Amino acid sequence: MNIKRSTSFVLAAALACAVQVGSAQAAIKTQWIDYKEGNTQLSGYLVYDDAVTGKRPAVLMAHDRSGFSEGTLKDAELIASLGYVVFAEDIFGKGIVPKDVPEMTKLITIYNENRALMRARAIAGFDVLKANPMVDATKIAVVGYCFGGTVGVEFVETAAPVVGLISVHGSFRNFAAENAKNIKGRVLILHGAEDPVAPLEEVNNLIGHLRAAKVDWELDLYSGATHAFTHPQNASEERADREYKVAMERFLKQVLH
Repeated sequence: MNIKRSTSFVLAAALACAVQVGSAQAAIKTQWIDYKEGNTQLSGYLVYDDAVTGKRPAVLMAHDRSGFSEGTLKDAELIASLGYVVFAEDIFGKGIVPKDVPEMTKLITIYNENRALMRARAIAGFDVLKANPMVDATKIAVVGYCFGGTVGVEFVETAAPVVGLISVHGSFRNFAAENAKNIKGRVLILHGAEDPVAPLEEVNNLIGHLRAAKVDWELDLYSGATHAFTHPQNASEERADREYKVAMERFLKQVLH
């Protein structure tokens, strides 16, 4: 009799947990927000939990070279599930989603060669996020994936009032060393040790800038992982994909709470 009662209790508890999880998932809301940088029409992806009330910490997310692909939307939703208002800003322009790698490369080259434009697009997205009535503008961090890692570094080097930057398999070419002194928050670099797109020489170069500027930084380096390990192709990248999420959650809690 006691065993039956115990079993019933466990089943009831499990059902209650399942209902709570379902409710939490149902509370995640998404919204496309149109805005402009100069005369260019942009459209970013806002994700938040409408079960949370009052002002709360937020994350500005810089997309990878795929633009607003399905993966980008999932990345934004993942970060929002940690309890933050997330705005995935638009760097390429409204409706511009590259269809293949050559088109991606052509697009990101425009911004890699015009850092002023890259910074302007990043600032425009930040302005939209900090003006949102749900957001505590004193508690905003930045997460950049791949090409978005470059965007994130360029943005924080404008002395943007953010508390932290996370680069996830970012790329780090052609930064002006003296600009690192403008960074206000902490920096976390999550990187594959075998990344051929952004080899360790690039990472070390950026770290040199951060050290000289006395920026608070840390590096998590994943053995066996190449570029874009958030779309894992082997066991090492599967591990990196799991571990970066843990590192990201920890870092965001530290800088935003």
